[in-house]
Amino acid sequence: MNKSFFLLLCVICAFVTCKNDNEESETGDGKKVKKITPEVTALQQRVQQYPDSTGLRLKLAMELDSLNRYQPALIQMDSLMQKDSTNYGLWYTRGLIHEHAADTAKAIQDYIQAIKIYPSPDALLSLANLYAEQKNARSLLICNQVRKMGLGRSYDAASAFIAGIYNARTGQKQLALNLFDECISNDYTYMEAYIEKGLVYFDSKQYRQALDVFSLASTVNHLYPDAYYYMARCYEMMQIKDSAVFYFQQSLALDKNSQETKAALERVEK
Repeated sequence: MNKSFFLLLCVICAFVTCKNDNEESETGDGKKVKKITPEVTALQQRVQQYPDSTGLRLKLAMELDSLNRYQPALIQMDSLMQKDSTNYGLWYTRGLIHEHAADTAKAIQDYIQAIKIYPSPDALLSLANLYAEQKNARSLLICNQVRKMGLGRSYDAASAFIAGIYNARTGQKQLALNLFDECISNDYTYMEAYIEKGLVYFDSKQYRQALDVFSLASTVNHLYPDAYYYMARCYEMMQIKDSAVFYFQQSLALDKNSQETKAALERVEK
């Protein structure tokens, strides 16, 4: 969930010492470990010059996280937290990295510890999102807690979205649709809400209704590749091959590295 309540990341970063190699490999969850950039190399050099700079270390770890180099970043987060185990930001950042690394259990542990130190809405919603995907009803309690804080439409949108995810995953389809609509009414640019709403219809084999939602998403943000991908999937399921090929191509033009889209395009072009 990459919405505005994660803006805290702009000031949270981390350090790691890692080998400056230019090889790409695949992580356990299929993500590509990206090449070390000159900017990261420069950060490593600065950290060597100023080893006690928490800010530099944090910045470097977040850069490594963005390159899918999770383990080196986590090692350095552990090092930082040995020096300051009561820092909310460190626990929250480590939780985010664990989440990116697909280690949900450890991410949940980190978010819970961060919340014990400071119950920020960002950490609460991060935890609620993981609970929702696990079909854990505690996600709803957390979303209600954040709503009661009265923090504005952005947080209300995020809370409705996560509640919608929980209900979608637990089969409460109409309630999920209502919550996704509520999310969109608070933030019409919340693209994930359109996708999840469309998927409720798609999973019910209501492909025309799903297509309408994905098409609307493409008008709200014409540079959002997932909107075109799922439009193509609808056409594929409706056996309208030419349209499926066209929209898979549209999606791939916006996200050239999507292996899922490449595979889908090859499938329908056969």
